[in-house]
Amino acid sequence: MDSIALDIRDVSKRFGKFQALSHVNLAVRRGDIYGLIGENGAGKTTLMRLITALSPLQSGSISLLGEPVGSGQRALSRTGAIIESPAAFSKLSVEENLKLCAIQHGLSGSSDIEEAISFVGLEAKRKAKAKHLSLGQRQRLGLAMAILHHPDFLILDEPINGLDPTGIMEFRRLLQELNERRQTTILISSHILSELYQVSTRFGIIHKGRVVQELTRAELDAANRSGLLVEVDQAPLAAQILDQAGIGPFDVNDDHHLLIRSQEVDPAQVNVLLVRGGVMVSDVSRQEGSLEQYYLNLMAQQQVMDEEGQR
Repeated sequence: MDSIALDIRDVSKRFGKFQALSHVNLAVRRGDIYGLIGENGAGKTTLMRLITALSPLQSGSISLLGEPVGSGQRALSRTGAIIESPAAFSKLSVEENLKLCAIQHGLSGSSDIEEAISFVGLEAKRKAKAKHLSLGQRQRLGLAMAILHHPDFLILDEPINGLDPTGIMEFRRLLQELNERRQTTILISSHILSELYQVSTRFGIIHKGRVVQELTRAELDAANRSGLLVEVDQAPLAAQILDQAGIGPFDVNDDHHLLIRSQEVDPAQVNVLLVRGGVMVSDVSRQEGSLEQYYLNLMAQQQVMDEEGQR
């Protein structure tokens, strides 16, 4: 269990007659960037509020960093979070917001503040009031406040919504650096599935308050047949050459296309090998697994199951 940072078991949550969560089971391993996926109202924010004790647990159990949620503050003191929107004071500057945050976490020195400002790239805006920051800069400030105390676990609820492409790419870089350099485990939700695919190592898909699937990025790629797509004049001959050279696994899609299901194979090597074997290669391209398509297919299946359950 030491490898599990967050363990959610049989958690349900009801608001009046509305069942927000229903028997949710979910595990986030240490070192994961775990992408939580679901439509509006699926229960993502409700789940994050339960994890951080912002909402009381009604049934089931949640263990965060080895400690039951609600039993103490040690795990929460090692957790950073942006849920719904960054909680910065609009009339305070970037630096003042971080100083207040440092006091709340019992941090006395200024080195943590300086490191956080530098990490998120807000040096030039340190004296600017939060209300004068752009959306992307406010998101950076929120991240700086969340990581100020060097948390082991970070929870981010829709942190890239509204950012322009440059801001999204920069936020992605910051998350990857946090995960790799600081070994921070991250739970993140977003409607921008292509970005979740770029940063996440594992995924959980939630639908109408139920976790309907968990899978790794490798499992997603296998399901979506990602790899190297090769267009040739003779697919059977190309398959024979690749097999003799030990390159694979691969699929023969039709008479002119093969998909080498490996992220490690060198496109140039494949091209040279096939041409020398008498195969004319028209195109070699990298085909990525599509999280969007996988999600849409899964939701279509869930819709059918929901309709059958109502009959």
